[in-house]
Amino acid sequence: MVINIMKKLKYIFITFYFLLSTFYLFSQEQRFPKPEFETGYEQPSTITPEPRALALEYFDVLILIIVLSLASYFALKKRSRQGILWLSVFTLLYFGFYRNGCICSIGSIQNVVQSFFDPAYSISVTALLFFIIPLIFTLFFGRTFCGGACPLGAIQDLIVVKPISLPKWLNKTLGLIPYIYLALAVLFAATGTDYIICRYDPFVGIFRMDAKFHMVVLGISFLLMGMFVARPYCRFLCPYGVLLSWMSRFSKWHLSITPAACIQCKLCTNSCPFDAIDFPTNEKEVIKSGLGPKRFITYAVIIPLWVAAGIFVGAKSHTFLSKANPDVYLAELLISQPELKNDPENIDIETFLASGKSMETLVEEAEAIRADFYIGSMIAGGFIGLVIGFTLLNTVVFRRRQDYEPHKGNCFSCSRCQDYCPVEK
Repeated sequence: MVINIMKKLKYIFITFYFLLSTFYLFSQEQRFPKPEFETGYEQPSTITPEPRALALEYFDVLILIIVLSLASYFALKKRSRQGILWLSVFTLLYFGFYRNGCICSIGSIQNVVQSFFDPAYSISVTALLFFIIPLIFTLFFGRTFCGGACPLGAIQDLIVVKPISLPKWLNKTLGLIPYIYLALAVLFAATGTDYIICRYDPFVGIFRMDAKFHMVVLGISFLLMGMFVARPYCRFLCPYGVLLSWMSRFSKWHLSITPAACIQCKLCTNSCPFDAIDFPTNEKEVIKSGLGPKRFITYAVIIPLWVAAGIFVGAKSHTFLSKANPDVYLAELLISQPELKNDPENIDIETFLASGKSMETLVEEAEAIRADFYIGSMIAGGFIGLVIGFTLLNTVVFRRRQDYEPHKGNCFSCSRCQDYCPVEK
């Protein structure tokens, strides 16, 4: 039954893709011939991918919905690790190498943020859909996007060789980095500074085969690390994973290790390379640990202090962070070294001078941007302080569990644990 459905979907996909590709070729036909130069000049090839036809953009959205639906079906209904595995291979080939990792749900965070803060910017419908659709699926079915629909996760998941388990304290500490990354990405996008998620994506360069040397090194480093520390980018850096984790905690349906009553065989404990399985609660050890109500109250009371500390650090660091903005950087450079105005090799300065904009205007714009950074940095700092406070509080909160259960926030719905479970439906 499943094989027949997969064959039908395959034929539908091929037919639909052929029709859209034909439409694309006709719609993208060059209206005017390229100019011929007598000097031997050759027109350079573009590095940035050309704009995609609107019909094909919606086709990408359709593929995303189909992949998410299949990932949810394989994880929750079929309980098939093999299905998730082959689906992630398709995702890697299509959204990764064929679509060059763009547009991706992870980077769409910045598009959404800029659309809120920049009146001149209008987000495309497809970018908005790529941001919203995985969150909706996660709210209902858990992080099946991570399991089978994310090319960044797929390329890491396929190279896991001999994963090691990290200590809980290290997992908690490294787990704070995605929140910091998310705060900085929102801050930089809101101020019109940069899209740092896209700029420092370690795998897009591999997908496009045109990355700079340091990005190639970064991508290879993540892959080598991922052979032993499974999915390092997803677990300890991905900012979109923060939003997915929040949604997944409230998911109506979620992947479960066993289809029926758990027999406490412990076979699943070594199956998860992401340390995302919670063990049954041992109340005797909880009592012996001394982590009682007093520790909980103490950690809860100091949360406002963490927030205040974060706001303070953010306010103090806004000057440094604002230098990442090109206008702020250029204004400071020309104020500190005015002789550079006569440097013809500095492209940024030459571009500014050619624009006809006065130095006073540049300084005013830089001051306005720095004022935005002052407010934004305090908000980002307060957010990070709040996350640290609740992370510490969570270390003294114990929930009653009688069985081995996947952590709803950290589970990637890869279905590995289901293969290990001997309990039949």
